[in-house]
Amino acid sequence: MNIKQWIVELRLRTLPLSFALIIMGSALAWQNGIFCLPIFILALTTTLFLQITSNLANDYGDAASGVDFAGRVGPARGVQSGSITMAALKRAIVLCAVLAFASGIGLLCVAYPRLNMGGFIFMLIVGILAIAAAITYTVGRYPYGYHGFGDLGVFLFFGIVGVAGSYTLYAGAPSWASLLPASAIGFLSIGVLNMNNIRDIHADAAAGKRTLIVRMGMRRAKIYHAIVMLMAVVCLATYVWLFGTPWQWLFVISIPLIINNISIVMKATEPSQIDGQLKRVSMLTLLAVVAFTLGTIM
Repeated sequence: MNIKQWIVELRLRTLPLSFALIIMGSALAWQNGIFCLPIFILALTTTLFLQITSNLANDYGDAASGVDFAGRVGPARGVQSGSITMAALKRAIVLCAVLAFASGIGLLCVAYPRLNMGGFIFMLIVGILAIAAAITYTVGRYPYGYHGFGDLGVFLFFGIVGVAGSYTLYAGAPSWASLLPASAIGFLSIGVLNMNNIRDIHADAAAGKRTLIVRMGMRRAKIYHAIVMLMAVVCLATYVWLFGTPWQWLFVISIPLIINNISIVMKATEPSQIDGQLKRVSMLTLLAVVAFTLGTIM
């Protein structure tokens, strides 16, 4: 077994998003005096398994459809390089999906005293949908990531569900106010997806993968990216202004990095110049959340 290739397959540079989702939801819970450490640990574990499931399924779908063999720019995937078989990758997807489900059930059991039965069932359905969405992004008869709906899926599951959903586990009920920071993380998650799709724009177009970036074309894709990154700042600033504490403004330390990312994207003349930005957007998302959280507990 090629351990190094499996590590590449996990796409570790996207995993800070998983941490960011749960840390943000937990910071909101802390602000309202309802934080619970077991919920935090299990929510983080469940989201990590979901992220890995999504990453593996993405590679499986791209390999099956031929996208990974269409001159893509990024690091070589396991199937593409021949070091991982499709069967082995499929087994890994099933394993991670089962682990995500098991961890999610444990999470709901711990959170059950705070949820009524209706809330328990609702969050169970949301969790099952999250696993399905992670897999069907590029796998199945109608992979929604190939038809321009990937951004919507990322916004919903890596923003609204991840942040507002984790807060609901602490509170026992949803909060309208949590939708603002949830939307902020959703927009930043779209930013990470954009870095991937702008980098792969030519390979995706050649393979028939009609991402939103492919449909827009490079010029409009750059403008779209700038808008979603700035919308993240607007949403988070609005929350702090309306509901937050002065120290939560610490998140603004991430704004220069956001502006720098937008500048690099706008000036890029080749998709290959974007590849390094994927990790940076993932990390600046985590930075913004950690700064916001530090401001919450101070």
